[in-house]
Amino acid sequence: MISRVWLSIFILLFFTSAFAEAQQESICYGNQEKGKIENAWQLPSSGDNFSAYSLLGVTAGRNYVHSTIYAVVLDAYKDVLQYYPQNKFVYGETGWKNGGRFRPHKTHQNGLSVDFFVPVKDETGKSVPLPTGFLNKFGYAIEFNSQGKYKNFIIDFEAMAAHLLALKKAADQRGVKIWRVIFDNDLQELLFRTTKGKELQEQLSFSKKKPWVRHDEHYHVDFIVPCKEYR
Repeated sequence: MISRVWLSIFILLFFTSAFAEAQQESICYGNQEKGKIENAWQLPSSGDNFSAYSLLGVTAGRNYVHSTIYAVVLDAYKDVLQYYPQNKFVYGETGWKNGGRFRPHKTHQNGLSVDFFVPVKDETGKSVPLPTGFLNKFGYAIEFNSQGKYKNFIIDFEAMAAHLLALKKAADQRGVKIWRVIFDNDLQELLFRTTKGKELQEQLSFSKKKPWVRHDEHYHVDFIVPCKEYR
């Protein structure tokens, strides 16, 4: 029978090893459309001003990212908290622990893609989390109109602009770049009318191509991190 001392040592070594493995820097391969990742980090399900789109998605492991992108995402939420302390942000899907095909997405394969659901206000002007659940495909089936409205919710474009700029700032500080932002072309015009609209256009590259799905309820952000060749 194993003594309690040896059992304690075994448990300590096991968790120390697991913790060390979890803290290893990520290695990405290929690109967002054909790639994989090693040592991906799982984003927390919630924080002071944010939450994941679905605890089911978190449990299924659909919120893993490159270690550097993990830091960028959390840095940005911490930064925007200073200016929008009452706002509730929701992030969407990111990718598998080992990367690879991530249905139904065409990208999200090497830990460098993150979906962020648009911040919204209710009819009273209060910031609330976008309601994401099984009935609306965890938020992805929500459809905003050309004025950024859905039922009794309206997109908070000012908060969205602040979050995007916080992502840019955090990426710069971590030595990485934002390749592109994919967001509905018509709603982009409303975003660019905000107080930070001009700055957004100068600092970030917004895709002008019509995506295969509308991207009105979320904005997709692709990052650039040096990756190894995918084989």
